[in-house]
Amino acid sequence: MDTLAQSADPTYLLMVAAAAITALLLLIIKLKMHAFVALTLVSLSTALATGISTEQVVPTMMSGFGGTLAAVALLVGLGAMIGKILEVTGGAQVLADSLIGRFGAEKAPFALGVASLLFGFPIFFDAGLIVMMPIIFSVAKRFGGSPLKYALPSAGAFAVMHAFVPPHPGPVAAADLLGANIGMLLMIGILVAIPTWYIGAYLFGLYAGKKFDIPLSKVFLSSETVIDPAKQPKFITVLMILLLPVLLIFLDTGLNTLSVAGVIDGSATWVESLRMLGKTPIALLITLLVCLAVFAKDYGMKQLEKLCGDSLAPICGAILVTGAGGMFGGVLRASGIGEALAGVLNDTGMPIIVAAFVIATCLRVAQGSATVALTTTAALIAPMVAVTSGLTQFDLCFIVIAIAGGSTVLSHFNDSGFWLVGRLMEMDEKTTLKTWTVMETLLGTIAFIIVGVLSMAI
Repeated sequence: MDTLAQSADPTYLLMVAAAAITALLLLIIKLKMHAFVALTLVSLSTALATGISTEQVVPTMMSGFGGTLAAVALLVGLGAMIGKILEVTGGAQVLADSLIGRFGAEKAPFALGVASLLFGFPIFFDAGLIVMMPIIFSVAKRFGGSPLKYALPSAGAFAVMHAFVPPHPGPVAAADLLGANIGMLLMIGILVAIPTWYIGAYLFGLYAGKKFDIPLSKVFLSSETVIDPAKQPKFITVLMILLLPVLLIFLDTGLNTLSVAGVIDGSATWVESLRMLGKTPIALLITLLVCLAVFAKDYGMKQLEKLCGDSLAPICGAILVTGAGGMFGGVLRASGIGEALAGVLNDTGMPIIVAAFVIATCLRVAQGSATVALTTTAALIAPMVAVTSGLTQFDLCFIVIAIAGGSTVLSHFNDSGFWLVGRLMEMDEKTTLKTWTVMETLLGTIAFIIVGVLSMAI
């Protein structure tokens, strides 16, 4: 992992990281400074304090900010347009009515979570959550109570599938580095993901829904009523619109898994073309175009264009704050804080599976990115795995999931996902820490406990 900071004592770098996080807590929660301003200020101070050269400070900040915006802005913008159209045409209500009719009002959070587990097999966390948001808020609006009761089981479902189950890139990359069998990891990942979701997301979501009563977000659900109830789309139409990005994204993730496994030639033109269609922004763009084509007959393009425009205003703040969170994480990565922490922990003599979890956790806390924490930890652990005799394919899969668990816990200010979820739900930072951060920590810890016990039993 390349760094731009001058060589510095690891203890000093870790002290700077702790001071930066403390400063953010004080600025945002105590002094009520806007998160965008606070993140920018602390990012600048951290870059200077860790020895990043003055000519590289601004480029480093812009790189983290721009990289996050590139990943988030297209997805959130396209997703907001799709969600707005489904909301105002009555599509979200139709799907919500169907879900509740099949599972009942009391089981609505469970139904949303199960649907998200199924959607989450091929679709990435952020894209899946954005696709489900209008459905989540439609159900919450109809039955009342805190939206957290419905949102956390769904968000947690996407989180566990994204972290533990191939064909998502994190577990695939870690499996490749450690030599774990993808097929076996798929089965073990699913078996670990389901109880982890049930305890850490579904049951915690019900608890959080009772403890934290937040208002309905205006990002994906406004006060507008359905334009014309007589023109509500059929259930199958709405379902196919939601499934379309899932199927398209599966082209990318599925073909990538087959390529890594050596089943197909990943450099073949037809593979690259299909994978391009499955890239999340392209998949959501195609879905939006299909959505416009489906509803244009009843509503006309002029009205649909207005809905698309109206959907963008509420998300601008969310996107900018998320980008600022990515900027802070980028500065921490460039500072060498993550490398310093990994170096301290790498030779501790802990069992490999424990070391994997602890190192991934520390890297996650230090620099924010779950993907960086996962891949860096896998690379650090790989030499230890290579010289350790007696490790079975079960052990390798357990180590991969332990790394994924560590890279999931303690999402906070340096994680762009923290800001994305908080702003989409319109929660303040303190509530986001008490709900999203706690849920992510539960998910990662529960998964580690499960594979830790299994590693001793098998």
